[in-house]
Amino acid sequence: MKTMTHILFLGDSLIADHDWQSRMPSYKIHNLGVPGAITSDVFESLTDVKAEVEHTDVIMLMIGTNDLLIGDFDFLHVLKKILVQLNILYPLAEIIVGSLFPMDLSHLPFNTIPSLNSHIEAITMQTGSCFLDVYKRFDNSDKEIFRDDGMHVTPAAYEIWTRSLLEYIAFLIESD
Repeated sequence: MKTMTHILFLGDSLIADHDWQSRMPSYKIHNLGVPGAITSDVFESLTDVKAEVEHTDVIMLMIGTNDLLIGDFDFLHVLKKILVQLNILYPLAEIIVGSLFPMDLSHLPFNTIPSLNSHIEAITMQTGSCFLDVYKRFDNSDKEIFRDDGMHVTPAAYEIWTRSLLEYIAFLIESD
C-alpha cells in the first residue's frame, strides 16, 4: 500500500489564506504559511518548521511579496539560504518555489517582478529546486486574479495556482 504524499506549504498570507487540503484531498497538507511573513521570517522559522513537520515529500515555498511591499529588493540571498537549509532538513523532498505574481505595485519600476522571477528561477536551478511559474499563468488568464488590494488573490486565482501545482507534483512524482 502506497503511503499518502505529504506537502509542506511555507510562505506568507498567499499560502496561509488558502485551504489547500480541501483542494488537494489525496495529499496530506501541512500549511505553515504566516500572514505578513517576509523571507527572513521563513528562514528564521526553519528549525521550528522541522520540529513541527518531521517528514515531507514536497515543499511549496511562496515568499517575497511582503519583501517587495516594504521595499526590500535584497531578499534573494535569503531565499537561497532557505533553499539550502530546506535541502539539508528535508534531503528527500522535492522543493518547489513559486514565482512572484504579476502584481500592479505602483512603487515598483516596470519589469521588476519578471526580473526578480528570473533571478528566483536561477536560484532554484543552483539549489536543485523547482520553479513554478504562476506569473505567466495569471498574466495570461482572463479570470479576475487579484482582490481589491492588488496583492491577495481571488478564488479563481487559487484554482489556477492549485491546478498548476498539482500538474507539477504529478510530473515530479511520475519522474521518481
